[in-house]
This record gives sequence, C-alpha cells and structure tokens, in this order.
Amino acid sequence: MPNTHRERSRKGLAVRAAVTAAAIAPLLACSAADAASQTITLPPAHADFDYQINKPYEPPAGVEVVSRDHTASPAPGLYNICYVNAFQAQPGAEAEWKDLLLKDADGEIVYDGDWGEAMLDIRTDKNRELIAAKVNAWVDSCADKGFDAVEPDNLDTFDRTDLLSADDAKAMVRLLADHAHQKGLATAQKNTAEFSTMRDETGLDFAVAEECGQWDECGDYAEAYGDHVIVIEYEQEYFDKACSGFADRLSIVMRDRDVLSPGDAGYVREVC
Repeated sequence: MPNTHRERSRKGLAVRAAVTAAAIAPLLACSAADAASQTITLPPAHADFDYQINKPYEPPAGVEVVSRDHTASPAPGLYNICYVNAFQAQPGAEAEWKDLLLKDADGEIVYDGDWGEAMLDIRTDKNRELIAAKVNAWVDSCADKGFDAVEPDNLDTFDRTDLLSADDAKAMVRLLADHAHQKGLATAQKNTAEFSTMRDETGLDFAVAEECGQWDECGDYAEAYGDHVIVIEYEQEYFDKACSGFADRLSIVMRDRDVLSPGDAGYVREVC
C-alpha cells in the first residue's frame, strides 16, 4: 500500500555511536524474548535503493536494496526489506482487527485522516501482545520468503492522536523488533526521528526516513545509525537538499507519492 510521510512533531535528538560503513557485515542483536543472540545483517550502507511497497517490479540496474510489501516476494540477489503496516489497519481491513482498533470517547474508530486507515489500540500490554501476534505472523512469512529485514510502518501514529503516547509506540515496536531478531531479520526505524536516540528501548537497527530532507532530520538519523539510513523524498526541492548534504553517505531516492511502477503515468524514480 502506498504510504508516505505524515505530519509529525519535531523533537530534539542526542547522539548515538554511529555504525561505520564497514559494518555491512552481520551484527549480533540481543532479543529480550530470547537470550540467545541471533545474527542479523544490516542493509549495505550508501547503496542504490528502490521503494516498491505498492507492487513489485524488476529493480532498475544498479539497485542493491529494495523494500516490498509483505505479500510480495523478495527480489533475487538483492537485500530485501519487508514492509508491514504495524500500527494502523489497511483501508477496509477494520474487521480483521475487531476490538484492537483505537476508539474515541464516543466509541468511534479513530482514523488517520490522510490515508483513511484505522489506528490500532496499542495502549495496553494485552493489546500490544495481540497486535504483535498478528504482525509477527507477517514477519514470519517475510523470513520464510527470504527477506533480510522488516520495515514496521506508522511508528509515528501516536503523533496523530492524543489517545496514544510515545511510550505506547516504543513498547509496541520493541515487541516487533525482538521477534524479528529471533527470525534473523534486521528492523528499521520508520520515520519518528526523535526515537533515534532511544535504541536501547526500541531495539531498532537502521532507519528508513521519509522526507528527512524536508524536515532537516537526515543528520539526526545519521548520528544514530551511521550510514545505515535509507532516505525517500517525494519533491524535487527536498530530494536535491538531501542529496547536497548526504549523497556521499546515505541511500537516497526520490519516488512519486503513490509509489507507482515503471510505465504507470506519474511514475518517478531518481537517485543522487
């Protein structure tokens, strides 16, 4: 499903020791759910990237890393990131989540107005565990198919409602990261730049940042994750800005907002 940047609050960030470009090799991640260390592999730093979360297609020449929906298959021979909508329901999928949908004081389902997606209720341990069970089943499928990492989207849902908190989001994504690590998958921090200094709490390994050029956040992600940051811009002005500052370090791509395929009217893909 096409999924682009949502407005979110801007918060200050501190510094976390950077992962060097040489750290393309596997690293060890400790899972709270499993004392045994699992070997995960980060995406290659500063690699040519393509964002294919709408529908998969043959990656352009030179692409080394691709992100695809969990219903798709990985691209042979590349580093593959598996996209899952982890904090909101897909449009029209409310019935799949039943009592796990976030409701307001009037008992009405709370929606993300930009995309018409019902928000998930991550406010309690019980709800988080039930939501994680469903999302982690998708993660298991990603691992079985041969994906290398998982991208849990809408981490920043809490910024779009007063009913959810940052602590709710951190607790939820930690469940997902721990499970992904048990399956040998790296886990991306999707947007939410203020979480970059909280990796001990979230357990996240690298970043997928939409519009960090527009919001002057690319450096914040780079301070926390070194060169293991994938940047997606949707407007030429901000793509050029991101490239001018980070083209020699980060993976940067400009895509159309609907994440279309080659041959579709409106398809856009450009790299620095």
